[in-house]
Amino acid sequence: MKHRIIFLDRDTIAPGIELREPRFEHSWTNYPRTYPEQVAERLEDATIAVVNKVPIRKAIIEQLPKLKLIAVAATGTNIIDKHVCQQLGIVISNVRGYASNTVAEHTFALILALKRSLPGYREDVRRGEWQRADQFCFFTHPMSELRGKRLGLIGRGSIGQNVGDIGRAFGMDVVFAEHKGAHDIRDGYIDFDAVVETSDVLSLHCPLTDGTKNLIALPELRRMKSDALLINTSRGDLVNEDDVANAIDRKMIGGAAFDATSREPPPPDHPFMHLLDAPNFILTPHVAWASREAMQVLADQLIDNIERFVAGEPANLVS
Repeated sequence: MKHRIIFLDRDTIAPGIELREPRFEHSWTNYPRTYPEQVAERLEDATIAVVNKVPIRKAIIEQLPKLKLIAVAATGTNIIDKHVCQQLGIVISNVRGYASNTVAEHTFALILALKRSLPGYREDVRRGEWQRADQFCFFTHPMSELRGKRLGLIGRGSIGQNVGDIGRAFGMDVVFAEHKGAHDIRDGYIDFDAVVETSDVLSLHCPLTDGTKNLIALPELRRMKSDALLINTSRGDLVNEDDVANAIDRKMIGGAAFDATSREPPPPDHPFMHLLDAPNFILTPHVAWASREAMQVLADQLIDNIERFVAGEPANLVS
């Protein structure tokens, strides 16, 4: 059987990353990006769909009788209607473990940038504040050290654990939050509310599910320390973004840094867009995962998944 492989959003992997040819008979078509109304037509003859962030929902899947595999070029699979795929015998695979180092490093880059007030000082230097100060330094933004501060982590997967390791290397008190609302606290975890209330840095590293949507909203933000930082390098919908923007505006928390938003790219009226000049807020364009090394691991594992499926030994299956 000659497989027809369609990659719906090839531009989500950098052009310098090698995507090797699968070792079986096939044709391969790359589309830089695909809009929702184009999905059904582009996958019409596909036996294997490769996708990163393009949603493939029930109405589309039911129009694709030839489709056998959806190979997701990421870990998250909430873009796929998994129940319908299961009913129709369509296999879903994803890529795992490729971003543990790069996301953890990006998380700490954001923490350090905010704790040292780098965005504010950089802007001050650009505007000539150093010259106007007329001395070797000036003090327009607060700075504090990480040693001795509490790092609260929500999510204890490989990324959360790597962030914890880096935090300990800085001398931080690292704690992991139990599930929100849980009555029983597992060994090695702390009550969710206690972590929210006592952390100097609260960092999110959990998947987006029905149970974690809006995990952090106004009630949690009100309980955080007034100088605490909120870091989200996971999924935008883990927080109520309007509430976070209000918390920054009203100085309820010390600052926030995000690498993901609920809509990507965020529209001009997104609540974060008016914060971009704030010295205590950083927004990066969902690139925490995108080191050259991590992207190459992703690309290699993606092709491995496809080859193993065709060989009858599917791997990294998602149910």
